Amino acid sequence: MKPNLILNMKNIRKVFPGVVALDDICFDLRRGEVHILLGENGAGKSTLIKILSGAYRKTKGQVYFEGQEISIKNPRHAQILGISTIYQELNLVPKLTVAENIFLGREPTIALGVVDSKRMNEMAQDVLSGLGQKIKAQTTICELGVAQQQMVEVAKSLIINSKILIMDEPTSALSDQEINELFAVIKRLKKNGVAVIYISHRLDELYQIGDRVTVIRDGKSIGTFSINDISKTQLIRLMVNRKLKEQYPRVKTAVGEEALRVEGIKKKGVLRDISFSLFQGEILGIAGLLGSGRTELARILFGVDSFDSGNKIIKGRRVQINSPRKAIQSGIGLLTEDRKTQGLVLKLSVRENICLPSIERLTTFGVVNNRKETAWTKKYIHDLKIKTPGMNQKVMFLSGGNQQKVVMGKWLCSHVDILIFDEPTRGIDVGAKVEIYQWMNRLTENGTAIIMISSEIPEILGMSDRILVMHQGRISGKFASSEATQEKILQCALGVANG
Repeated sequence: MKPNLILNMKNIRKVFPGVVALDDICFDLRRGEVHILLGENGAGKSTLIKILSGAYRKTKGQVYFEGQEISIKNPRHAQILGISTIYQELNLVPKLTVAENIFLGREPTIALGVVDSKRMNEMAQDVLSGLGQKIKAQTTICELGVAQQQMVEVAKSLIINSKILIMDEPTSALSDQEINELFAVIKRLKKNGVAVIYISHRLDELYQIGDRVTVIRDGKSIGTFSINDISKTQLIRLMVNRKLKEQYPRVKTAVGEEALRVEGIKKKGVLRDISFSLFQGEILGIAGLLGSGRTELARILFGVDSFDSGNKIIKGRRVQINSPRKAIQSGIGLLTEDRKTQGLVLKLSVRENICLPSIERLTTFGVVNNRKETAWTKKYIHDLKIKTPGMNQKVMFLSGGNQQKVVMGKWLCSHVDILIFDEPTRGIDVGAKVEIYQWMNRLTENGTAIIMISSEIPEILGMSDRILVMHQGRISGKFASSEATQEKILQCALGVANG
């Protein structure tokens, strides 16, 4: 192994019952570098990472760590070796303090095993300060934002002197400023010799932070490249093995009648006098920074949260929607921002998740029509190209992109007229994104009205017919797609201009 290599994974193979997840994958990592791991959802990235972090045992192959061949037995063994993983779903205890989370299971003690809280807080504060963070060690985790919680995860890895840090979609829920802060921390770690494996589907940021990139497709290594020697277009082609003619393939359709009208929706401290109309066959994009009120608006429209005043009017009729069930009955569906905790029941099967909102249409005298349920599930697995061993596979074992397709399938199955997409392509690869966009086109061609909330301005510009921008709970800008620019949207999102 070369002197500056800290990790070398050779011919890694992983077989699950009936599925070859990894087929002779090769991957190496140098000290003090950021090595990007890139591939479509289901390509094998997560499986490779889980082998390295000790969650899975490899079927075949060799792993060399600091020049020695090793067999990683479990996550605890990986941590002892100095391999830490920060997953997209953060692994923190909300009711414990920052210091308690950082030292969980490794608390410094005094006599008789009593935790030395003072020393623990001081050590936690030192490592946070070393990361350039002003987070207080005694703050409870639930008081922190997502970006600060990620910094606590980084601090956890430093406490155990991690030599390899694996970051899985670390920026998916962060604002631009928070991303810049995270990148500054990563650069600091690199200078200290920490090697970073970085997984992301946001191609632009790879060029800001990465040194090398390895592309995986269908469980195989396609190639490893210096990030400066390969273009975004080439990476996309290697990932999907097909040309993506357009990144945002919006097909304009004739706009129909008004599907939804929102009049003066207010909620103290959250929303201020929100009013707009949504028409059949259109995509209304809603942009804005995190905390602008976008998701809160979606939750109110879907009946999850209450509001103080205002009206919801569907097809000319004022409606009272005070629960998701009422929303579905009124023809509204919501693809939530967090598909794992709000959009899916992870321990249920693909079949059960797809048919869940339609259970009343499937039931006669309390008995589910299994034949119809099976037929509907097969249709959407086929139409959406969901990669699954079968309809009874638990969705927790599917890739992120395929989980999002299951969420899409359940709303297609329910035949709603109005769909709210909250961050529809967060954490999924470019190929799956295009498939989602194509389905949005099909829906609008059939008269479905879509609200699309997104933090990605190119997505808003590429897929919307009209655009609303939110800032501090109010609409700060309105644009036709032909008039909107990235600069105009950002100015409205920051509250420095009105569109």
